[in-house]
Amino acid sequence: MAEIHHPAPPPPYDIIVLGASGFTGKYVLKESLKFLNSSSSPLKTLAIAGRNPTKLAQSLIWATHPTPPPDISILTADTSDFSSLLHIASLTRLVLNCVGPFRLHGDPVVRACLDAGTDYLDICGEPEFMEKMEARYHDQAFDKGCLVVSACGFDSVPAELGLLFNSRQWVSPSVPNSVEAYLSLESDKRIVGNFATYESAVLGVANADVLRQLRRSRPTRARPQIPGPAPKGPTIEQHKELGLWAVRLPSADSSVVRRTLSILAENSRGLVGVNESADHVVKREAFWSTVKPAHFGVKIGTKSFLGVLTFIIVGVLIGLLGKFSVGRWLLLKFPSVFSLGGFRKKGPTEAEVSSASFKMWFVCHGFSNNSTSSQGNKNPDTEIITRVMGPEIGYISTPIILVQCALITLSQRENLPKGGVLTPGIVFGPTDLQERLQQNGISFDLISKRALSS
Repeated sequence: MAEIHHPAPPPPYDIIVLGASGFTGKYVLKESLKFLNSSSSPLKTLAIAGRNPTKLAQSLIWATHPTPPPDISILTADTSDFSSLLHIASLTRLVLNCVGPFRLHGDPVVRACLDAGTDYLDICGEPEFMEKMEARYHDQAFDKGCLVVSACGFDSVPAELGLLFNSRQWVSPSVPNSVEAYLSLESDKRIVGNFATYESAVLGVANADVLRQLRRSRPTRARPQIPGPAPKGPTIEQHKELGLWAVRLPSADSSVVRRTLSILAENSRGLVGVNESADHVVKREAFWSTVKPAHFGVKIGTKSFLGVLTFIIVGVLIGLLGKFSVGRWLLLKFPSVFSLGGFRKKGPTEAEVSSASFKMWFVCHGFSNNSTSSQGNKNPDTEIITRVMGPEIGYISTPIILVQCALITLSQRENLPKGGVLTPGIVFGPTDLQERLQQNGISFDLISKRALSS
């Protein structure tokens, strides 16, 4: 008699939030609970995991206050205990990893998800970690049918979807050449960042040579065909139309965008879904046919030159001291001092979080006709400005973005790529992520389109 093979039962949880007691993790938990068991949501079962069950229980109480918390499973897992990570990964369809810095704690979580055949999303903004995961695990993730997608928070979905939104405004025969994204953080109170973000920046400086060596060791990636030469703009500028002073920002956004555009250069119609519907094939191919690559950079802006000077001073301090062990100790011991009050170990208060917001302008210069872009003496003659705008970046916008990416992964998995270590832009670009973000407080707007004087 032939042996009968029964399909494995589905894991008990749709999502496990790892690190739900951390600064950002508890806000991710709070955002996730909004969609738990709602009629139109694919999220029916949820658990939280971390090192300290008591703190996890406190986070659950905080996330549901003033109503009593629902019956949510609390699981113990530690990034230094691989067996505990493998256990939780085997219990869920999707892990949302909120434990940073990711260069210190992320690798074993990714490995556990791959061993268990589980999809993985995180909120990482560390290029070294993301590119190292791609180099180490992309082939394995593809073979196992696991999606490993980092930067599913403010780093770097607004930058990626913002660039794609701007790109799609260039109707043929017009083409973009370069996009400069200007990030402005705004608040009625003092803007205070998460200590983990600051720690990641310090460690990023310490490991800058590691990242450069990693990039040199990897095969040359496909380069997108961008009309016209790369512009050479100033490091510091006053953009009068936006009302901002701005300085170049060494964020993860540029590296994530470059990876997306490289994948698109190799796959002009995007990545095929694992078992996508005919309707989605049409939607995916139509979406990517309207996307035109451009040189991309990011600047952080404030309304005054003094604000830009503050960014420069903090950047210089981290850049100089972060190269030495004693300097890193000082930076991490006294974050408020060396960030001039921009970061503190306790993080922002709830009032500071609720009062903050962001605006990200995408200023794109290009050519009204693609045929003129190949003429070496021609400067861009068209400008299109778009904007992405939303609430506080670390604790409100990031959870909104991560949870919407998670809901798409749960509900539209067959339309998404089979697997691999990929960027959010290439995975979620042709889905309804932009529309979902707009419904949850993050807007995408066309601001202006004009001809440039020669």
